[in-house]
Amino acid sequence: MTMAVTRTRSELDGHRERNTDQAAVGAVREQLAAAEVEYIYYQTVTLTGRVIGKVVPAGHLARIAERGVQLHRTGLSDLQTDRDGTLLGGGCEAAEVTALPDLDTFAVLPWDTRVGRFFCRLYEPDHRPDGTAGRALPTDVRANLARVHARFTARTGLELRSGCEPEMSWTGLDLEPRNRPNTSPAYHIDHLERNRPIYQKVIGYARALGFDMIEGDYEDPGQLELNWMFDHADRTADRVVVYRQICRQVARELGVTASFMPKPANDRKGNGCHHNLSLWRGDDNVLADKDMRELHLTDTGRHALGGLLAHAAATTAVMGPTVNSYKRYWHAGQFAPTRIDWGMDNKTCTVRLSANGRLEFKLPDAMVNPYLSHAVLIAAIEDGLDNRLDPGPPQGSGRATDESRPAALPQTLGEALERFTADPVVTKALGTELTTLYTDLKRDEWARYCGAVTDWEHMMYAHEGV
Repeated sequence: MTMAVTRTRSELDGHRERNTDQAAVGAVREQLAAAEVEYIYYQTVTLTGRVIGKVVPAGHLARIAERGVQLHRTGLSDLQTDRDGTLLGGGCEAAEVTALPDLDTFAVLPWDTRVGRFFCRLYEPDHRPDGTAGRALPTDVRANLARVHARFTARTGLELRSGCEPEMSWTGLDLEPRNRPNTSPAYHIDHLERNRPIYQKVIGYARALGFDMIEGDYEDPGQLELNWMFDHADRTADRVVVYRQICRQVARELGVTASFMPKPANDRKGNGCHHNLSLWRGDDNVLADKDMRELHLTDTGRHALGGLLAHAAATTAVMGPTVNSYKRYWHAGQFAPTRIDWGMDNKTCTVRLSANGRLEFKLPDAMVNPYLSHAVLIAAIEDGLDNRLDPGPPQGSGRATDESRPAALPQTLGEALERFTADPVVTKALGTELTTLYTDLKRDEWARYCGAVTDWEHMMYAHEGV
């Protein structure tokens, strides 16, 4: 007699049940009909922050909501091969993964309303025979942040809210600034005027996609920063990704180039993505000292800050994810951090305390993966709260020359990866599989860079030796 096998209900099953709720599917159908959407992107985000996925005709909404689309898992590491030619993340023989849409993330693209999109969560497919069928994929960076944040809230009763400041470089047409020698074009309205077609399109598209855009400025040659209101960290991370998609679209429409390269030139400031952090219990920001003691920080705020500083070196491999990132940390005096310190108004500090009760964490650059950055920041903060870590006194300058000056940040991606893998608090936030894949991906990038011959080497050595 054949015995029936009882299949354990999986995380994929739970998501499918939510996606077959008729009210939820019906709400999306109404949006599709109202905007006359014909195509839908089912998208997810890779370890490096790329957006990948598939396009499906809108009429297949119900089928995809329940069954999802299939993606090769090595897409999460950008289908990058190591120096031996092996695809990182499982190789060619690795099983595909199931991408199931979060129905509440549906949006219509304002630059072509025939197209909509969903963010998806990733799962092991149903057919896996090794006991992992239907399990949430550990290397799904977006879902990992949601899990980390939910566990943090369950343990502490706190919610991390954040606002990001994405700087980026625009080049082409007549965008180069015209200013006097030895002066900066920062804040110059004339340069905003040169970039008016850019900022108007970016802000317009962002508003159409639900951003509460609040302010922006011109900061350095070709560099714009356009900000939106802070929110729950999970939503902020989504918006950072969508903002980059908006900027790429605007660049295509205007015939210019949009770059998130962290340090585009030696004589220009880097492109950062400062994370402004606050902790909330209901409607109360628990970082802000209402009596204005201790530079406006509560004891909770001091311990959270202590955690950020204690793990700053280890998080740098995430906050500065590229070889180029470390050029931004190299030059003191360019409003980027060089040491692990904090202060009130010092723009060179790793963490700047704002007068309105938030911690401005300045390590992330414009190519940061916001899901990874927020996950490791939550872990660092929770460690500070659990162990009541003391941040020490604020710094008046990050460039002190005496022996008491704060420790330096990692100076290369290679050094940062060593600090990252040695910190169990930070790596636990990503889990073993995600940590391993991220480390493999970035170690390969560092090794390739170390083996590359650069223009600087030609300048220094091509005519030496006699």
